[in-house]
Amino acid sequence: MRNKIEQKEAIIKLWFNMWLSRHDLGIDDIFDKNAIYIESWGPKYETREEIKHWFNEWNTRGQVVKWDIKQFFHKNNQSIVEWYFKNKINDGKEEEFDGLSLIQWSQDNKIKFLKEFGCNINNYNPYKNGESLRLKNEKSNWF
Repeated sequence: MRNKIEQKEAIIKLWFNMWLSRHDLGIDDIFDKNAIYIESWGPKYETREEIKHWFNEWNTRGQVVKWDIKQFFHKNNQSIVEWYFKNKINDGKEEEFDGLSLIQWSQDNKIKFLKEFGCNINNYNPYKNGESLRLKNEKSNWF
């Protein structure tokens, strides 16, 4: 039998694989029925049923093409996973960014809270050419 940390990591990997395969491979098994899920750009789903609806509906509009796990951190009933994400929307738009998910676990080892944090992958040094701040003239991303 796997230890609790290995079980938690397997659950997180399964969630990411569901997005990559575009199939519900056990949302009922990994999320608490009263789970809360907050995306990095604002949407909040307040039950497992809402999470399932979002998952199924979103996959009609786009496809996750990469969701690579970089590392895990665990403490008591919480986990953090660092990842790289890329998707393609049916209208041709593509998005990619780095991120973190903060996860809280229920007593029976289901996800009861998940909050995502996104980070732009197009980093630059705004002081590279001197002491004056020089920001790129572009719209900030949603995260």
